[in-house]
Amino acid sequence: MHSIFLRIYGGMLGVLVLVALLGVLTLHLVNKVRSEQYREQLAHGTFTLMADNLKHMDSIERIRALAVWERLLGIPLALQTAAQAHLDGSARNRLSRGQVIVEQTGPHAARVFREVAPAGSSDSGAALLLTGEVQQISEQLARATLFLLLDELVRVPVDEQPMRLENLRVSKGFGFDLHLIRLEQADVDDDQRRRIEEGDTVMALGKGGDSIRVLSGVGKTPWVLEIGPLYQMNPYPPELLILIAFLGLCLIGLVVYLLVRRLEHRLRGLEAAATRIAQGSLETRVPESGADSVGRLASAFNGMAEHLQRSLTTQRELVRAVSHELRTPVARLRFGLEMIGEASTPQARHQYMVGMDNDIQDLDKLVDEMLTYARLEQGAPTLNFQRIDLDALIDQVIAELAPLRANVRVTRGQCLVVNEDAALGNGAWVEAEPRYLHRALQNLVSNATRHAESEVCIGYQLSQTRCRIDVDDDGPGVPETAWERIFTPFMRLDDSRTRASGGHGLGLSIVRRIIHWHGGRALIGRSQHLGGACFSLSWPRQQEDV
Repeated sequence: MHSIFLRIYGGMLGVLVLVALLGVLTLHLVNKVRSEQYREQLAHGTFTLMADNLKHMDSIERIRALAVWERLLGIPLALQTAAQAHLDGSARNRLSRGQVIVEQTGPHAARVFREVAPAGSSDSGAALLLTGEVQQISEQLARATLFLLLDELVRVPVDEQPMRLENLRVSKGFGFDLHLIRLEQADVDDDQRRRIEEGDTVMALGKGGDSIRVLSGVGKTPWVLEIGPLYQMNPYPPELLILIAFLGLCLIGLVVYLLVRRLEHRLRGLEAAATRIAQGSLETRVPESGADSVGRLASAFNGMAEHLQRSLTTQRELVRAVSHELRTPVARLRFGLEMIGEASTPQARHQYMVGMDNDIQDLDKLVDEMLTYARLEQGAPTLNFQRIDLDALIDQVIAELAPLRANVRVTRGQCLVVNEDAALGNGAWVEAEPRYLHRALQNLVSNATRHAESEVCIGYQLSQTRCRIDVDDDGPGVPETAWERIFTPFMRLDDSRTRASGGHGLGLSIVRRIIHWHGGRALIGRSQHLGGACFSLSWPRQQEDV
């Protein structure tokens, strides 16, 4: 879970940082373009008006006009070629199309260029550019525009001045409003109205305080020329912020989709595999890719499917084997019942009844082993781990099984204890479930006594961490080819360990399951000193849950 959480959280964090950086960069680039357009829009009308006037003047008149405009505007003006202005090809093309170029040279300062005469029309044959160095672009250009427009308006009759102003606004491409209004209509205070009447230029704030208006009287006419309102460029317009936020949300959604898509694909694979298993396809498995929770889930799912397949296979084999094992004692019971009916003497009936009782005991043992194996095979049983004295356990098993075959001697073999850690204490102790460990050792010794010729030997080896019990016999042994399948339920060999030895083939399977739930393994090999089979149980000396 932590891996998936960190992956999605890290992805989301990375996306948010990326969106923030892209948003700031986008806003910066867009504002840079908007600033250029804003400055060009403010300067376009004024410089176009001056450039158009210069087109119709000779060189001497141009010098005089530039000197007058410089004095009025308070900025240096000059006529120069494109080469002298050091403009690139893109700027030259824009100038040739009648646009105004504004190059920012400071926080509020800029150089403004407007083409006066195209190439070939001047004496040098190069295009002439009107150049101005503006320090406060908004205020100074507003004043310059006011003076130039007044100069244009006084040339026409009073009644035609509003129409002339509208024609100038459209033809020269002014980026702000131009109005001719009556003095009484002007939104100014008394002091500003007095200054306008005296011919002064007045700059008034707009109603919202975020714009300015420039007003001046038009000579001795009743008109007042109003320029504006002129707004400062808003670097954070709501429309732009909404657009950037929308694009950011789309980018976040895309990245989250890509992060979740693979996870969802893997979960759909698990769902499909579970459906196929439910339909009976037990061999279905899912890829175990990744070390996150889904990868561990896939691994656990495959383990569950494998265990389920093995359990069902074992169950089918168990049913077949049980049906086969039941035939012999049931047939003997039926035969015994028939013979009792035909027996002529009490001794004969007693003999058949003893045989039937043995068959019933055999069936009882088979049912007991089947129940034990089924209980161990279904899942982890409740194990109460305790410290067990191996010497006492081996003595108890020997005492229980030694009398069963008088011709087979059950003895203790080599018992070795390696205990270098004083904290573990002394003694041949191990941690195990007493009842199940007793059953496992009893099954091994019982199996060995059935196949031994004269001797069975029990020994153990203890280290600090591991325990191993060995049960050797001097019987014919088990072929190496059968070592892998000797612990299979109802598995009995037909050569050296024949069916004549008895048993039902579940004892070793029970041993394997018991030692499995102790975290160990059941092994088989050849006895080194007796020559027969050697069965070994190996498991941790200390269990996690005691």
